Amino acid sequence: MKTSVSWLGTRYGSQIDHSQGGAAETQEDSEAKVLVVDDEPRMRSSVADLLMAYGHECQLAANGEEALRVLGAGAVDLVLLDLNMPEMDGFQVMRDIQEKYQDTDVIVISGETTFESATEALRSGAQDFLRKPYSPDELIRVVDNLLRKRQLEKNLKEMNRCLEASENRYRFIVNNSPDIIYMLDNEGRFAFLNERAQSLLGYNTEFLLGMHYSQLVHKEDMEKARYVFDERRTGSRASQNIELRLLCRGSELPYRYFESKSITIELSAMGIYTPEQEEREREFVGTYGVARDISERKRAEEVIKFQLYHDLLTKLPNRELFRDRLNLAISQARRNKANLAVMFLDMDRFKVINDSLGHLAGDQLLQTVASRLHSCLRDGDTLARVGGDEFNLLVPGIEGRDAAAMVAKKIIDRLKEPVILDGYEVFVSFSIGIALFPEDGQTIDALIKNADMAMYHIKAHGKNGYEFFSDNMKATFQRQLSLENGIRKAIEKKQFELFFQPQFDIGSGRVCGMEALIRWNHPERGLLLPGQFIPLSEETGLIIEIGNWVLDRCCRELKHWRSAGYDDVTLAINISAAQLVQSEFERSFLDALDKHGIPGGQLEIEITENMLMQDMDQAVNKFQRLAASGVRVAVDDFGIGYSSLSYLHALPLNTLKIDRSFITGIQSPQDRNSIVTAVFAMARELGLEIVAEGVEKQAQLEYLRNLDGCRAQGFFLGHPLPASEAITLLRQNA
Repeated sequence: MKTSVSWLGTRYGSQIDHSQGGAAETQEDSEAKVLVVDDEPRMRSSVADLLMAYGHECQLAANGEEALRVLGAGAVDLVLLDLNMPEMDGFQVMRDIQEKYQDTDVIVISGETTFESATEALRSGAQDFLRKPYSPDELIRVVDNLLRKRQLEKNLKEMNRCLEASENRYRFIVNNSPDIIYMLDNEGRFAFLNERAQSLLGYNTEFLLGMHYSQLVHKEDMEKARYVFDERRTGSRASQNIELRLLCRGSELPYRYFESKSITIELSAMGIYTPEQEEREREFVGTYGVARDISERKRAEEVIKFQLYHDLLTKLPNRELFRDRLNLAISQARRNKANLAVMFLDMDRFKVINDSLGHLAGDQLLQTVASRLHSCLRDGDTLARVGGDEFNLLVPGIEGRDAAAMVAKKIIDRLKEPVILDGYEVFVSFSIGIALFPEDGQTIDALIKNADMAMYHIKAHGKNGYEFFSDNMKATFQRQLSLENGIRKAIEKKQFELFFQPQFDIGSGRVCGMEALIRWNHPERGLLLPGQFIPLSEETGLIIEIGNWVLDRCCRELKHWRSAGYDDVTLAINISAAQLVQSEFERSFLDALDKHGIPGGQLEIEITENMLMQDMDQAVNKFQRLAASGVRVAVDDFGIGYSSLSYLHALPLNTLKIDRSFITGIQSPQDRNSIVTAVFAMARELGLEIVAEGVEKQAQLEYLRNLDGCRAQGFFLGHPLPASEAITLLRQNA
């Protein structure tokens, strides 16, 4: 039996080698677990030997019950089943296999050769039927065919599984893509749309299928869409990153209507064609495209562009956009021989409001004012914020001065209404300078500069009004510019000089102090008084450097006086508001005293009431630190500033200086001046010294002498003296 099996195997193997491409190719496919079920032992054994010769794993069962036990113990690929068996026949076994082991195939091998038996076997689930006796070749062929069929079915199932998994991955990727993915047919109608289309456009994808793409495209982009949305080109010539707008469905509109709301997309598309064939050319099938929503990016770009050319606080155009529009307006006015006006608007007292109520309130004020200004203008006018509280206004197509004056008056009248900030009524006003094209300038810079000059002119003459540019303003401006440059050179070339006006104790008649007064030895204009250059120095910030020079020069002079034995003379020095706000204000005073070895009690700082009221808390803190080192503090021009006297308790004051306007009115020693008398009484009550300024008559001196305990200064007592004459006066007085 073994010899016959070997021969059969060799014979069948060579047959497979020639007909199927080699045993090595079919070996893997034919290896299987086979269960041989037959009640004849010799038949079971011979079949098993034959199948194992071809590499199959065989198990044997003598009857149906044993076969079912083997099937229940593990997977079996193929059952070779005899029909006629005791107790449980093959039909019963096949019914159990169909019910419980659907993945197991059955080949019936039976001596029952009737047509009815074969038919019944096939109906019961048998894959093939062999009649006993059979040849080994026939058995191997039938088994091999069935195993190959099983392998093909297995491969097909795996292929279907892979295809299904691939399709699921594709659907997941496409439907979860952040982009709209679409396909058009050859008529430009949607054949496919992913789910992203619904979330972006607001339309169900089923509704869009079959719709022509043009119904989704913004009408202004339709011409461009004709060449890119329904793309027919492929490769490098296909559309890439083309910007279009697509219409969206609004939730308040019926399902079938579009609204004007749109999104911006970046479109890439290519044509789809049938494969090339020899008999005919490729046929256009449709378009495949990807549309990316770039609305957020476009909005971000618009925000950046807006920020480049607008003021973020007021949303008005900024300086760059104003100049661009002015340039265009000048070109049009020149071409049409028309006029235009440029106005420079500066808010009056904005710094006081900003410092008093805070920067947040200041910002709210600017926004309110910008809105009111804008309401006064025509559509073609341009209002721009060019600085903190500065605005430029372009009024094109204006007829002349009268029309420009009407615009300025309208602005001033509109701003008369109060603005409510933090519960306070705030009144604002503007100083407006006006320059007209072409008579006041024919370039951007000339018009803006001349309007600026006119604005400063109205600032210097009462504010809250408007002024047209004139040529004499240019001369004034040039003088101001020349004066500013002269001040800078005076600091470098040390052209400033200190004069000292004596203060006398009226009771004893001796010099008890001096006030330092600055003069400018101008190389062309001679000796200039402070009123001729100090205001401009404060405006330009040069007062800081001048103030530092005055402080150092005063300490040096005090040192000279002390070395001469006059260590009981107090020297008063005036400071500006710009100096007071400096963070190192008190430190600079103390450093100067240490540098020259001067005790603090010999230096007196003079401040005005108005200066104190700008920032009382800051002033109190700084003067208290100076007072701790002995530095004296005096209030200059007392009585003409703020009416609140609470600062007299808050500040470490030593002296009140009565303003000259109260002294000038005294004509005889018997005059009754209740204000001067009241100030003297208040000063004594507070323990403060009194200095009367502007004493220019004997009667005024006699009046003050009657009040007792007063110091005085003025031309009647002594003019301001150069340093050399001041030391001489101290010697004579001693």
